[in-house]
Amino acid sequence: MRVLVVNAGSSSLKLRLLAADDEVERSADVEPEPDRLGDVLADWPTPDAVGHRVVHGGTRFTEPVVLDDLVRQALVDLTALAPLHQPKSLAGLDAVHRLLPDVPAVACFDTAFHTTIPAAAATYAVPREWRDRYAIRRYGFHGLSHAYCARRVAELVSPGLRLVSCHLGAGASLTAIADGRSVDTTMGFTPLEGLVMATRSGTVDPGLVLWLEEHENLSPHEVATALEKESGLTALAGTGDLREIDAAAVDGDPDALLALDVYTHRLVGGIASMAAALGGLDVLAFTGGVGEKSATVRRRAAERLGFLGVMVDAERNEHVDGDAEITGPDARARTFVVTAREDLEIAHGTREALADS
Repeated sequence: MRVLVVNAGSSSLKLRLLAADDEVERSADVEPEPDRLGDVLADWPTPDAVGHRVVHGGTRFTEPVVLDDLVRQALVDLTALAPLHQPKSLAGLDAVHRLLPDVPAVACFDTAFHTTIPAAAATYAVPREWRDRYAIRRYGFHGLSHAYCARRVAELVSPGLRLVSCHLGAGASLTAIADGRSVDTTMGFTPLEGLVMATRSGTVDPGLVLWLEEHENLSPHEVATALEKESGLTALAGTGDLREIDAAAVDGDPDALLALDVYTHRLVGGIASMAAALGGLDVLAFTGGVGEKSATVRRRAAERLGFLGVMVDAERNEHVDGDAEITGPDARARTFVVTAREDLEIAHGTREALADS
């Protein structure tokens, strides 16, 4: 089955056409306007199915689902839980549907992989009324990436392992995976919780938010904008690009050095927390743009994770090409770099959903 994978970003649709054997036939980034999208797809083979990345599935959608009018309305109803991301997913869904109305489409959710997280990890200690009325819980995100990473590690090593998957990019999250199932993750009710990211703060004291609103008279919108778009590495070093920060740190720039220290501190603490949720660590895997390309981040993390048996080989770590093992000679836990392939996970979920429908 040939699958057109649609990943809606902030200003474009990332399109990838996968053949039945998962070979990439075509790939493009295009603006979601029908004319622009139509010009691209007019030259592509017609897919047998379309798979859409949708950020939020709430508590209802725990696996990929074939799209129809009722499912689409349910996705609209979930917009309040992901106001920055859900409208973009819906816009991409609608744009492609207008051009390919007779091709079956499937929604694949970033939150679905984390619906297996146990109550102890998913529940916030806030009033029951809030939890019941507003469906407040740890949802987790980047699930498509973490799910693919888990499947790929099982192929490279073996299934049934205790894996911490590190999706490190502009957005970043960790997931504790036991026997292929998510049991804890660092992102929470929103993608703002957890690690330091390119422009997002990651976890901060909720009292800080209240203090800023009460004492500085900042509006919720102003606080949200600052935490989402003006924080993280950008606030610490003036840029969210770790390549630039790494280069500046080599030259001794104090802001860059602080940014790397803060980033590493939160990353290492998160990995240790995920390992605790698993009761130990068999495999540590880095994926995403930073996870795949930053030897510095991998090295700095490994240097502080020796107590978990992590050690990386310096030569392997510096010369990664595609999926690669970088485990050091005396390590008790194995370390891998895995190329992020959300498109493969979406295609896999699309085929399964249509086979079951």
